[in-house]
Amino acid sequence: MGEGSVVVPLSGHRHDLRFGRYSASIASVGASLRSLTFDGRNLILPFDEGEIRPYFRGAVLAPWPNRVVDGRYDLAGTEQVLSITEPERNHALHGLVVWNDWQLVERGESAVRLRTQVVPQKVVPQRGYPFRLEVQVAYNLTAEGLHTRITAENTGPSPAPFGAASHPYLLGDGGGKVDEWTLSLPAGRYLEVTEDRLIPTGLNPVNGNFDFRSPRRVGTTFLDHAFTSLDYDDDGSVTVSVVGPGGRGAGMSFDTTCPWVQIHTADQPDESISRLGMAVEAMTCPPDAFNSGTDLIIIEPGEFFATGWTIHTV
Repeated sequence: MGEGSVVVPLSGHRHDLRFGRYSASIASVGASLRSLTFDGRNLILPFDEGEIRPYFRGAVLAPWPNRVVDGRYDLAGTEQVLSITEPERNHALHGLVVWNDWQLVERGESAVRLRTQVVPQKVVPQRGYPFRLEVQVAYNLTAEGLHTRITAENTGPSPAPFGAASHPYLLGDGGGKVDEWTLSLPAGRYLEVTEDRLIPTGLNPVNGNFDFRSPRRVGTTFLDHAFTSLDYDDDGSVTVSVVGPGGRGAGMSFDTTCPWVQIHTADQPDESISRLGMAVEAMTCPPDAFNSGTDLIIIEPGEFFATGWTIHTV
């Protein structure tokens, strides 16, 4: 290694933020939220800077969140074929930028802004999306928590389909597993999916195990579903939160640019790493929106779309 060379951690360049009682760390690979604490207490499931990010933990998901079924969709009469990035279910998963090493735009003590490009390619990994986007994410710590704002600008000649989300795992206090936590989820409907491949089959009213409009303990409930019909307040905001046995936890608040939220109890075959955090993913559109068209954003050439959310202590 030459003189003056910089060793970059496996998770990418590290950007540490601090404001008051909050601290956060961003990893440039995937523009991933690597850690977030309040008074030293973890609000999300963190990962080390020296490890390749586990799964999609904290990553920005664009230009689509969740799945495009079979990696195929039709836009304006032309079928597009995406690379299969979830081979066990044969889907294109979580967009095209989750493994990009995002570039630094600007940075301060409590804020950082990163950007990346989506460009047309005929080969893997970005085939099937013949559109050009510049995507930026701004993280900003304030007394209210960590604000995330994602902006996508269409820098190409054709209208581009778009959706976005992020993938943090919120934590209740005291460690343990999601079974002991109380989930507050003010949603009236959920998207049913097939058990084997998680393909959407239709909307249902929440009931039984899917009804967390009145906060209650998660117990052994398995969730890996998108919820909608959210109960926004008069200011157009809604909050999803988890609280541990000690009465503290973390919440995500977001506005009407995200009419969906994916909730996953993080079940894994390995019991030692299973159900350690609650994935709460505010989404601009549901799974497989490239096919259903539901809440799909179309960004015209030269135009942009922005969305965001805040993670905070509760």
